[in-house]
Amino acid sequence: MQKIPTLFTRDYNARPAHVLPEITSSCSWVAAGEGTPTRKWDGVCVMLDATGAWWARREVKAEKTPPPNYLLISTDEATGKRMGWEPIAQASWKKIHAEAVDGLASESPGTYELVGPRVNGNPDGYDTHVLLPHGWAPLSVRTDCDTAPRDYDGLRQWLHARPYEGIVWHHPDGRMAKIKAKDFPRP
Repeated sequence: MQKIPTLFTRDYNARPAHVLPEITSSCSWVAAGEGTPTRKWDGVCVMLDATGAWWARREVKAEKTPPPNYLLISTDEATGKRMGWEPIAQASWKKIHAEAVDGLASESPGTYELVGPRVNGNPDGYDTHVLLPHGWAPLSVRTDCDTAPRDYDGLRQWLHARPYEGIVWHHPDGRMAKIKAKDFPRP
């Protein structure tokens, strides 16, 4: 999984860093009304590959050594961070991932978000650890995401009024763009 570009350009000189009201050039399709918005869940990205092996998404800082068996996917040119996958068996999330797999109705290759009581403070209040297929949400959330504005001020206000971590847009050709509520400076 490639790192998903942020919808608006990031001001790395601001502390904390935040986005500016300029569309990232590779994401102009979102402002043009293309793509389907979905909820961005606040968890850990994991992947089930076609062979049935589970992987955890892992970012490695430029000056750090990747873990054994690390599969590099891409490197962020601005920060030097490397994005890739490590086998779930060696990831710090392996025990809670195993709990979530036990409750999974069916295993289909793809990417999932691992959420639950011991993940990122459990902002959604899950009672158990769960694997959510990326792009999935209850109908009420999908309907709400369809109302998300695509302009800077409107989207900032819309996200700050909801408990969502953010929005991910999916283009029919496979491109994606994201924005998180915390990417915007607070008024």
